[in-house]
Amino acid sequence: MNWQNAVLGRTGREVGRLGMAASYGVPAKSVEEAFDRGVNYLYFGSMRKSGFAEALRNLRPKRDQITLVVQSYSRFAALVGPSLSMALRKIGYDYADLLLLGLWGNEPPGRILDACRKLRDSGRIKHIAMSTHQRPLIPKLAAADIDVFHVRYNAVHTGAEREVFPQLAALNGTRPGLVAFTATSWRQLLKSGKIPNGEKTPSATDCYRFVLSNPAIDVCMSGPADAVQARAALDALDHGPMSEDELAWMRRVGQAIYR
Repeated sequence: MNWQNAVLGRTGREVGRLGMAASYGVPAKSVEEAFDRGVNYLYFGSMRKSGFAEALRNLRPKRDQITLVVQSYSRFAALVGPSLSMALRKIGYDYADLLLLGLWGNEPPGRILDACRKLRDSGRIKHIAMSTHQRPLIPKLAAADIDVFHVRYNAVHTGAEREVFPQLAALNGTRPGLVAFTATSWRQLLKSGKIPNGEKTPSATDCYRFVLSNPAIDVCMSGPADAVQARAALDALDHGPMSEDELAWMRRVGQAIYR
């Protein structure tokens, strides 16, 4: 791992440590510019906006450099495959690198995992991933047939530092990949009205740098809505890791908002 690149756990895939999601309206040109900067963890999620789909179609000649993530919220095994196929048709891709099972509070039932395994065996996906808000669930499932986990982590919600990171670190070379979402805590960290007196209001760039400064995280997701927000995410790569003083400031702000 370095500041800009990491190996995504036991998948063995090299990924840019900043990822980008489709759901918020970022234009195609910004996605392509981000890809040129090394942002190759591209998340075609539940709200598959047209600009992101256009960018993925434009990037098809560089398919082997992309880690394509397609999400399914389906709780019905029979719909997992069709949901994936619909997404792939929209962008003209043959397979997804990760099929992300969205927001499970418990271990996905066997019928869902069996449907994913069939897709993997057929070559339609390479790896199974899962997102959850139930942090203790991740270490429990770390040895299961799930290669990547998406977990909430930001300066407000730091529980993964106790409930996830140490447990996965102990697995060394067999640990699953770890991706952080909502670096801005759904923009709470960007709202000056919630910031304690005397403390500077963080920018989105600050929020991404806070997450990326933790080496336990392989990828920090960004969800830009426009070109300005996309550049703010990329600025995090230029600024590098936070200093101890910066990390302490972000934690003070995050703890105040949490309380």
